[in-house]
Amino acid sequence: MFINCAAAALITLGALSAQAQAQQGPRAFHFAAFGDMPYNPPADYEKVDRLIARINADRPAFAIHVGDMISGAVACSNETLERSARQLEALDAPLVYTPGDNEWTDCHRMRGGGFDPLERLAKVRALMFPNPGRTLGKTPMSVESQGLVMRERFAPYVENVRFSKNGVQFATLHVVGSNNNLDQKRPGAAEEFRARDAANAAWIDHAFAAARQKDSKAVVLAWQANVHYRDARVEDYSPAFGQTITSVARHAKDFGKPVLVIYGDAHFFEISRFLDMDGKPAPHVTRLQLYGDRLVHAVRVNVDPDAPGVFSFAPLIAPENGLP
Repeated sequence: MFINCAAAALITLGALSAQAQAQQGPRAFHFAAFGDMPYNPPADYEKVDRLIARINADRPAFAIHVGDMISGAVACSNETLERSARQLEALDAPLVYTPGDNEWTDCHRMRGGGFDPLERLAKVRALMFPNPGRTLGKTPMSVESQGLVMRERFAPYVENVRFSKNGVQFATLHVVGSNNNLDQKRPGAAEEFRARDAANAAWIDHAFAAARQKDSKAVVLAWQANVHYRDARVEDYSPAFGQTITSVARHAKDFGKPVLVIYGDAHFFEISRFLDMDGKPAPHVTRLQLYGDRLVHAVRVNVDPDAPGVFSFAPLIAPENGLP
C-alpha cells in the first residue's frame, strides 16, 4: 500500500476516513501523531496552537510527537526550546516525545546559533524528560525509560521509552535526521552516534522481547528520521540508519504480526511499506510518515487489536491552517 496524501484526491481521504470509522472492536483506541513543527515562527505558533486544540477535541488516548519541535533555520536557544516545550504542554492527553535533529544535532550551524550539539542534547533531555518514566502532557502516564530499566549500560537514554496499550507494544527511539549525527569531521559526533545507535538497537530488542512475552497483537515504533534517505555518494541508504533498518526488519519477520513505524522528516503524509536494506518490503511492517513544516496537521492512528490489520489512518486536519 502506498498513499501520498499531500497530492491525493479527495476520494483517497474519504476512503481513509471510512476505514478509520470501521474499527469497532471492544479494545479499539486511537492516538495522534505529529511533529516537525513549528518551522516558520512566529506565524506557526498560532497554527500549532490550533492543531493542539484539534487534537484535544479528538480525545486521543495519547499523542506522539516525533521531534523537530523547532526549525533548523532558527537558533537553538533556551528561549526557543522552552517556548515549544510550553506549547506542547497544552495537550490534554499524555504526550510521548522523541527528539529530532533540529533540537540538538544541527545546532552547531551558524543559523542554529553555533551551539555545542552535545550541550544542547543535555538541555533537551533536562527540558523534555524531567521525570524519566513519565510522559509530558496535562495527564502524564507512566512509561518504561531505557535510562532507568537499562541504567547500567544506557543511563543517558531517558528519551527512549516503552509502554503497552490494549495488547499493543509502543516504543520510541532516538533516531534523527542530519545523518543521525554521524559526522566524522565534527569532534565527538561519530562517538555519540555509535553509543546512541547501540542503545537504540538494544531498545528495539527489548520492545520486541516484551511483545513476544506478552503475546502482543502488534508493535509500534516511533522516531524522527527518514531512515530511507538515500546517500547519493554511495547510492544506498546511509550507514547511519543501517542498524535501525536491519533490526526492525529482522524482528518484524520473527514477530510475524503487524508492525507500524512512524516518523517525520520529509513533511508530508505518506503510508507505504517499510523497506529493508536491500530496498525490498520488510514483512509485516507499515511505514507512516507525518505532516510537517508548512503542513501543520497531525495523523489519527486507529488501533483495533482484534482486527486483522490492527491499524488504520486518517488525516487530523486543523482547517484554519490550510488544507494539505
